[in-house]
Amino acid sequence: MSVPPAEDPATAVLVPHWLSSPDRLEVERAVRTALDDGPVHPVAAIHLGDVLTELHVAAAREVVWPAPVSRVRQATGWGEDVVPVRLSAVELASVLSLPGLATVARDALTGGRSA
Repeated sequence: MSVPPAEDPATAVLVPHWLSSPDRLEVERAVRTALDDGPVHPVAAIHLGDVLTELHVAAAREVVWPAPVSRVRQATGWGEDVVPVRLSAVELASVLSLPGLATVARDALTGGRSA
């Protein structure tokens, strides 16, 4: 029998946040700036690294399986550059804690197109 994770399992659920290309670029810029310029808690750095990975995975997912995202875009009227970026609660909190994150990207992550 395996031991359940010490953290709340609900925080590990990946939630899609529908971000446009400018939103994704802003999130990537803010994360990279935080990792490159300032002291970041080691655990937060891991979560921010996971966010960078997911940004790249989201783009690859769009190339490999375009139909599901295309159907969502068609149903919602969102632009062709909007894709789901799947983040856990701790990853999202790590990004939102970045002081340099632009308001437009912050809004996209906390409301807007977030599913």
